[in-house]
Amino acid sequence: LTAGLAPATTLAHVQEIWEKAAGGAIAGAARPTAERNGVLTVTCAAAVWAQELNLMSDELISRLNGELGEQRIRELRCRTG
Repeated sequence: LTAGLAPATTLAHVQEIWEKAAGGAIAGAARPTAERNGVLTVTCAAAVWAQELNLMSDELISRLNGELGEQRIRELRCRTG
C-alpha cells in the first residue's frame, strides 16, 4: 500500500533504494534530499562524509542507476546539513 502512495519521482525512487545501494554506514550518515535533471543532492551529517561521498561519487552513481534499472542519476552533489 505504501508503495502506491509514494510519489513517482526520481528522488522518491532513490530514497527507497538508498540504503541498499549506498550501504548501511553511508545511509546512516547521509540521505538524498533533492534531484533535478539527473543531479542528486545528498545531505551529509558531517563535512568528512560529504568529502568521502564526493570521492565515491562514480561508484555510488553506478550502484544507484543499477538499482533504478536505468541511467537516471548523472551527478552527485554532497553538502552538510
